[in-house]
Parts: sequence; structure tokens; C-alpha cells
Amino acid sequence: MERGGNCVERNGSERAKVASVAEGEAPREPLRRLSLSFCRLCPRACGADRLAGERGYCGAGAAARVAAFSPHFGEEPPISGTGGSGAVFFSHCNMRCLFCQNYPISQYGNGREMDGEAFAKELLRLQEKGTHNVNFVTPAPHVPQLVEAVILARKRGLRIPVVYNTNGYDSPEGLALLDGIVDIYLPDAKYRSRELARELSGTPDYVGHNDTAIAWMVRQVGFLTTGEDGIATRGVLVRHLVLPGRVDETESVLAHLAERFGPDLPLSLMGQYFPAWLAGETPGLDRKLTKKEYGRAVAAATRLSFRNVFIQEL
Repeated sequence: MERGGNCVERNGSERAKVASVAEGEAPREPLRRLSLSFCRLCPRACGADRLAGERGYCGAGAAARVAAFSPHFGEEPPISGTGGSGAVFFSHCNMRCLFCQNYPISQYGNGREMDGEAFAKELLRLQEKGTHNVNFVTPAPHVPQLVEAVILARKRGLRIPVVYNTNGYDSPEGLALLDGIVDIYLPDAKYRSRELARELSGTPDYVGHNDTAIAWMVRQVGFLTTGEDGIATRGVLVRHLVLPGRVDETESVLAHLAERFGPDLPLSLMGQYFPAWLAGETPGLDRKLTKKEYGRAVAAATRLSFRNVFIQEL
């Protein structure tokens, strides 16, 4: 049953049980069942009973739904390296970004459902192909299934780091499940404006939840670190996509990150925006980013003394 974005009420004891499990007071399998029976994996906290067939705002069900497993060479150099990043593209998303470049997967749910055993085998295949990591893209709705698959794969020989590649709209309940599972976090920091977050992504509460999520990630794994080969092994790298006509928002995001985490925070300034999905019908979003706009973003990072910034060639 589909529930849209409305919250499902449960009694107080069940809510308390979910919270205690998220804090590590029970084994992971009961935790998985509870988190799917009363879903609070993202800030929408819709409470959908996914084990009973309910679907919340994101549309995800009880099983993991995956669109593709493939080596990916378009990430930052410490993530892609020479062997590629083992991208796992999950279906469904808890946001509605008008400019989403993966909209057939994130918004329309293209993909196939998989059990934990099949999922784990695909992760091992990525390792066999020589990827530097397994990279879960848009993972928030599928955290319990991700955890199950990684545990199974590690028992069978998965040795490469686990990357959590997220829009940054994550909840503490979901992130608590990932402690000790995820090695590298790649969260977005999209907005500082409540109105812009609502208008462009359907998430008016994005800013506060994003702040909390990134802080949780940094507490778990620290800032991004690399081995002697320059490949990332652990830590957080924050990403920000510069939007056309909204460089003021970029400057606000970067100023906040500098104040909150300091100039040593690893940062990726992404300039690959193009008007995908509904953006072509949205005034102001219906064009690519200009070199001048991206230059302003880079200048802002320089002015704020960020020391570890990944910059793209437009």
C-alpha cells in the first residue's frame, strides 16, 4: 500500500523500541526488522510498515531494489582511482530534486528487487573487477538491506571500503545502523535556504537534518584519508552541486561548512549541472552552469581557506 508522505502513527513503546535498537542495544537482524516495520530511515519518519507492503514517500519496499552494479570512473580521484568505484545504483529516493540526473532510477523506481544473498554476490563481483570500493548511491531508503548485504559479503571475502553516497537527507536512526559498516561517506550539502530546498527538492527541513547527518558522519569516520596510492580508505568528503543562477546559495553553504567543520573539511565543488528531468521546464534551471558562475564558487572556497577542495574542469 502506498502512503505518500504522511506519517503512520505507532504506539510509544514501538517508537522507543526502534530508538533503542538504533543505539546498538540489539543485534542487527532484529534492528533490520524493526526499522522496516516502522520506517524512520530518513527525516520524513513516515513510519511505513514496509514488511507488510506499505510504502512511504520514497516508494521503497521490504526488499532492496537496485538498478545497476558497475565500475564508475566519474567520482573524485580518491574514490574512482584507476580501477573505478563499484557503483550500486539504488532505486527510489527520499527527495524530489527537479534537476535529478538519475531520475529514471530515483523517481520512477527502475530496477530489480534482490535478496541479501544475491546482493552480496554482486558486491563481490565488483571487487573481482578491480574496483577500489563499493559505492552505494542514493542509499537512505535501503540502509537495512545494505547492512545485511555488506555483512554477508564481508564473511565471503569483501575487503574493499564501503562508500555511502547520499543526498545528505539522512536520519540519525538510519546512520546509527551504519556505524562500523560504512568506511567513507559522500554526503551532499545542497542548501542553506529553507525555501529553495522546498521549491527545488521538496524538503523544506533539509538544512537542519543535513547539518545533523554530516556531524554524525564525521563523528563516525572523521575527515577523508587516503593510502599511499592516493585512494580513499576512510572518512567524509562533502559534495556541493553549484546551481545556475544560485551561486549566492553556494556561498552560504560553503560559509556554513567552514564555520561548522573548519577549513580542513574535504570538499568537492561539482560543476556538472545540466537541466535534467523537470529542470528544463523550470525558469532559471533550464540551462547549464557558466564558467563564470563556477569560478565564483571556487573563489568562495578559496576565500574561506578550504585546504582540500576538488575542482572540476567545465
